[in-house]
Amino acid sequence: MFGWLRTLFMFSIAVAIACPAYAQEASKKLPLYDVVLKGGRVMDPETGMDAVRNVGITNRTITAISVNEISGVETFDVTGQIISPGFIDVHNHSPSPLGQMYQARDGVTTSLELEAGSYPVAAHGAYIRRKARINYGASTSHTQARMVAMSGGNHAGVQNILGATRANIGRDNGEARTRYVVANAGERKDIKSTVEDGLLQGGIGIGMLLDYISDAVDEDELRDIFALAAQYQSPVFVHIRRGIAGDPSGLDEVLSMAKATGAKVHICHMSHNAMKNVALFLEKIRAARKNGVDVTTEVLPYNAGSTSIGAAVFGRDWQKIFDIKPEDVQLASTGEYFTQESFDRTRAENPNAAIIHHYLKEEWTRHLVVAPDVILSSDGLPVISLDKKVPPQGIGSFAKLVGTYTRDEKLLPMMTALSKITLQPAQLLEKAAPAFRLKGRLQIGMDADITVFDPLVIKDMATYENPHQPSIGVTHLLVNGKFVIKNGDLEGNAFPGRQIFASPLAKR
Repeated sequence: MFGWLRTLFMFSIAVAIACPAYAQEASKKLPLYDVVLKGGRVMDPETGMDAVRNVGITNRTITAISVNEISGVETFDVTGQIISPGFIDVHNHSPSPLGQMYQARDGVTTSLELEAGSYPVAAHGAYIRRKARINYGASTSHTQARMVAMSGGNHAGVQNILGATRANIGRDNGEARTRYVVANAGERKDIKSTVEDGLLQGGIGIGMLLDYISDAVDEDELRDIFALAAQYQSPVFVHIRRGIAGDPSGLDEVLSMAKATGAKVHICHMSHNAMKNVALFLEKIRAARKNGVDVTTEVLPYNAGSTSIGAAVFGRDWQKIFDIKPEDVQLASTGEYFTQESFDRTRAENPNAAIIHHYLKEEWTRHLVVAPDVILSSDGLPVISLDKKVPPQGIGSFAKLVGTYTRDEKLLPMMTALSKITLQPAQLLEKAAPAFRLKGRLQIGMDADITVFDPLVIKDMATYENPHQPSIGVTHLLVNGKFVIKNGDLEGNAFPGRQIFASPLAKR
């Protein structure tokens, strides 16, 4: 309770001793909750609740969901709006002030770096430490742990999602060995030990950029990492090895390894690996699940890929792999499309430059957006400055799901859409990180991470040409019981976000 409220409460007790009638009247007037969201459509994918209710919040917790009138220190009439569990993004690379602002506007209350991860784990979020608008966290990075183990302790830059930067370590030691050199038995032992250290630091699973270091990771090293994940009951978040235009061999590899070791595996951005074979990939995942493999997957609702021009795939026959030409690829910072000459020059001179390569078709994306068992994520690249363009998915993915695909095109029911961005991400993570047992649900006793949005208004605004346009339609956003967005306005000095860590196995 607030200090003044506690004082008033004690005063009321004193008066009540002398005047019971006063006590009865006072109890009707005293606010029982810090915040009340009144008259909204409460939607909870776990229980199936879809009804008009009043929601009460005390401190960081949902403490009432009621048809009766309830009183709060602050009360907001949200009639006609949806009160949803806060959206959870399991795949985002932008723990930056601007990135968090955009994600808050998109309804996200927890944003996680699980594909690439971080090592040390606590280094993630260095740019938002003590000024996080929304919750954040990371897996432990196999790629960066591999670099530490194979280069005498060198670390990659905090913001580098590929696990290596030439500026930091040079091609002749850590980066070259991380990307291209197969580890011997002693080095594999060091890699496994370093990854395990990241799990003990609280990494939410293991992030594995397998396609970026495809030449270096052999079957023995892959088995070591999957076995470690099984031992710690932590998921492996994997960017599978990419074949030619939808070759499923990379998927088959990790599904077989998960089956053999008992590890839980999450396949990142499946449409961007499956391409024309999205139906086949999803069929294989569902078949593996029926065969006892604990496997999940995700889709981002945009039809382009985003990465660095120096990524390993562009050192292979990338035009055949993606079935595109240089004219289908943009420099993210300017929006300029490449020629063969400018592509080769930029890759040589600025290998960390972010690019956007347009190689997906809308029907492939829709196939996975509609699938009820496929999580939706953003795969948003770092948003550092308004001066540079970025791909739009880190800014508008969630509003695009509930606005464009669900409301406008009626491709899936609203409850199904919400399940893909609230309950299912929480269930994916809750064994490794028990904090998620209290997230992704709108129930009494759950964390007050809440997204309130107008279903008639919510819409993604970001485009490839003009990405710096936040989504509209989120009217209130609460993170750990505190407003980040109130009445449609961003609360400038509100930083209630917290870093989330996994718990040691013994404490789960």
